[in-house]
This record gives sequence, C-alpha cells and structure tokens, in this order.
Amino acid sequence: MFRALTNFLGVLSPAHISWFTWVYRGENIGTDPLGNRYFEGKPRQGYKNPRRWVLYKDTPEASNVPPEWHGWLHHQTNEVPDTDSASFRREWQKPHQPNLTGTKAAYRPPGHILEGGKRDKATGDYEAWSPPK
Repeated sequence: MFRALTNFLGVLSPAHISWFTWVYRGENIGTDPLGNRYFEGKPRQGYKNPRRWVLYKDTPEASNVPPEWHGWLHHQTNEVPDTDSASFRREWQKPHQPNLTGTKAAYRPPGHILEGGKRDKATGDYEAWSPPK
C-alpha cells in the first residue's frame, strides 16, 4: 500500500509533476520525438533564469532526454529545438539506447563473474610485474 502511494505521489510521479506544473504555471514549450513534454515557468525568487522541466512519456529516465533538449533544459541555449529544422545529428549516429546497468541486458566483458569468470590466457605480449628484490 505504501509503495503504491509513493509511486502515485512520489517526486517523479505524474501526479506530482502535474501538480508542480499547475502550481508554477508551466507553459508547454514543446515535445521531443520520444514523446517527452518540456515546460518553462517563472524564475524562482532571486534568480534570473526561468525554471525548466520535463514530463517524461514513460518511465522517468534522464538518458531519455535528447541532447538538443538537454541543452535547453540546462540553459545552455535559449533556442527551443525544432523537429522541422535540420538536426545536427549524423546518419552514422546510433539511436538512443536506455541505460542497461543493473539489468540482465547489461554489458559484461569476457571473464566477468556472471559470464563464467574464465578469462582467456594472457598472450605473449604480457609480462607480469614482479617487485625488485
């Protein structure tokens, strides 16, 4: 019950973000190709920059924010990314992949304990260091 209530009212929950957006009178600035919505509100008292935040489409994960929107969120630029204009991305760049650390799909190099723990023998180009006697 407590976990369900925390998920509903927690800091990253849709209910909390909607309340935050309503209280700070956030203006919807735009949406990225992943469906995340970006908002801007009045600056806090004593600050010059307006507040900016994102309402994630699915699970709140910071790596889901595209680089162009990340720059806008962190006041590196005031130019709102436009989906119609030419992008700085190149065709060889890979699409977004979520952070898989801690999941079964995480990368584990050969020799990792969860991959059997057996490494290949060192080749002839490696000599173990021995301290001088």
